[in-house]
Amino acid sequence: MADTMGKLNRRKWLQAAGGSAAAIAVQRTLGATGLAAQEPSSTNPIPDFTGPGPNPYWNSPGQWVSYAQKAPMILLTDRPVQLETPRRAFLSAFTPNESFFVRWHLPVIPNTVDLKTWRLHVEGNVERPLEMSFAELTTRFKAVSVAGVNQCSGNSRSLFQPRVAGGQWGNGAMGNALWTGVRLREILDAAGVKSGSLQAQFEGLEKGMGPRGYGSNRFMKSLDLNNPVLDECIVAYSMNHEPLPLLNGFPVRLVVPGFFATYWMKGLTSIRILDQPDDNFWMKAAYRIPDTPRNSTTPEEMKSGKVPTIPIARMPVRSFLISPDGSSKIPAGFPLRLQGMAFSGYGGIRRVEVSADAGAGWRDAQLGEDFGAYSFRTWSADWTPARAGKYTVAVRATDAKGNVQPDAGVWNPGGYEWNKIERQEIVVGESN
Repeated sequence: MADTMGKLNRRKWLQAAGGSAAAIAVQRTLGATGLAAQEPSSTNPIPDFTGPGPNPYWNSPGQWVSYAQKAPMILLTDRPVQLETPRRAFLSAFTPNESFFVRWHLPVIPNTVDLKTWRLHVEGNVERPLEMSFAELTTRFKAVSVAGVNQCSGNSRSLFQPRVAGGQWGNGAMGNALWTGVRLREILDAAGVKSGSLQAQFEGLEKGMGPRGYGSNRFMKSLDLNNPVLDECIVAYSMNHEPLPLLNGFPVRLVVPGFFATYWMKGLTSIRILDQPDDNFWMKAAYRIPDTPRNSTTPEEMKSGKVPTIPIARMPVRSFLISPDGSSKIPAGFPLRLQGMAFSGYGGIRRVEVSADAGAGWRDAQLGEDFGAYSFRTWSADWTPARAGKYTVAVRATDAKGNVQPDAGVWNPGGYEWNKIERQEIVVGESN
């Protein structure tokens, strides 16, 4: 994690984000309904349903919509808001804020935040409970930055077989940003964590009823205090040198490098230190995976009730071909540059390989700039198809821990942890 603000100018940032004027402007943009306003986009839609087989598209099928502070994106649901990033937004290492995916868990989300009254509370089993204003948070602690991938636990869920319940994401429920904020550990040290404490619990600004009958009307997630990731966590107030979009967690969100997005609490308002294990719905029942190799099982095994589960945590290694996307025919003999990106929650990307024959043979791709262990790493490879026909381009990555993408899918009832080698058909025609 770099101890730098990068290009971010704190004074300009505060002018852009602070005060009631900014809050009013956001409110006018989003409307007064309590939810972000939605407008149809002129982008051509793709079919709105796939199944029972795996989704054949790179993104999820669905309506394209425009929300405030966002470019046209693919709508999964509007309550809670779930928006998927289109494939073309992943050609660079950092995902534009206006195209960054959105996933809230409860139906009522803020349409305005007044920084004059907003506070971050640190409470529970601490020596000195804190109630910090935005100005205090940003000036009391040293600013640090980290490049990190934020990926929904259910990214690529629509590829599961048999299909499972939940948002039917394609591959676009992810994004990479340069996050700037303050170290979580320094905040906890300022509060003075008492002996006997077990977990830090996080809660944000979303409200409303979750799954009925489970006491799920408050979205709360916890991390063990002895988890090494807490030393890397930051409470971020900047995303790619700009204030966070409201839909991505303004004014601050928790950044948990290498971990799935379920822990990246948006609109963070409360940090509670617990001296007992957190047994709220979102920890005890939701976002759990089989404690098995690759966290995979079968529907039959799950029905037996004998499969142990654990909370989801780090992201497995993944890689993607972004361009070409297979939408147009390529002339034979035409030199192409295959482009994509890769990442892993277990450390930086060490190697990316590509295949133009569906995985029968592999060669190394050229890696782009290394922005850190938890960032997207772009890659490229030159390829000239010699003759007309259909080609299947595949890509696989190896991370710094030696984890290699497998060529087999997984199955679990949550639709989590998909990282099978991706394949893309490319049609090559005769050149004239």
